[in-house]
Amino acid sequence: MGLLPKLQDLKTPPVSLERRKELKLFEKHAGIRFRKLDLLNLAFSHRSFANENSAQIDNNEKLEFLGDSVLGLVAADYLFRILPDGLEGDLARIKSFVVSEDSLAGIAKNIRVDNFILIGKGEEYSGGRSKKAILADCLEGIIGAYYVDSGFKVVRSFILQLLIPEINKVLEDKHKKDYKTLLQEYVQKRFKSYPRYNLIKKTGPDHDRTFWMEVQIQKKVFGSGKGKNKKEAEQNAAQIAYDHLTGKKAVGG
Repeated sequence: MGLLPKLQDLKTPPVSLERRKELKLFEKHAGIRFRKLDLLNLAFSHRSFANENSAQIDNNEKLEFLGDSVLGLVAADYLFRILPDGLEGDLARIKSFVVSEDSLAGIAKNIRVDNFILIGKGEEYSGGRSKKAILADCLEGIIGAYYVDSGFKVVRSFILQLLIPEINKVLEDKHKKDYKTLLQEYVQKRFKSYPRYNLIKKTGPDHDRTFWMEVQIQKKVFGSGKGKNKKEAEQNAAQIAYDHLTGKKAVGG
């Protein structure tokens, strides 16, 4: 019994002549080449598509599981090699950013993953093709499929092609920072407590809301931060608090 599953054991979605053309187009966008297009097609198969399909086919979740681990290993290995004097915490922080859902979703859009995902009708109608979680998971599925198809050396090259620009953004301090995480780490270390976020108000119609949040650290309140959703408003409030408490802009994400 082999270490890797045989392709015939996987219930891959059928690849029609038209779908084959689409997959070849994606390969061109992404700069990759699969030996077995069935595996690439499976990597695009979202659970909603598999559930709605009359034929019994698999979804991409096992490939996503595998791809997540391969991605993490390649990112950690690369950071270990280029930053030999880096502290473990700094390496972990950079890795956390470049393999985050936000980062992977952005990479996926850049190579047009959203154009090729197989999703169910319900998910399609709800904008699933643009959801960050679906895009990030699909990219991990593609990485897992490419590892099975072509081996570690080939998939490592593909991953680094995607990740090195993101890693460089962090090293040059040009990336989008997660101020909520930075603030929480700072407050835990300095005050042995946690930030608390409060919604002050929301304005505008349902389809165009603006949220206003403040953050409380012990008895002091910072903000307010505003955004088109609570998460964005919290990030902006956290940035105000972090910059005030540290007296400087955040470095290294």
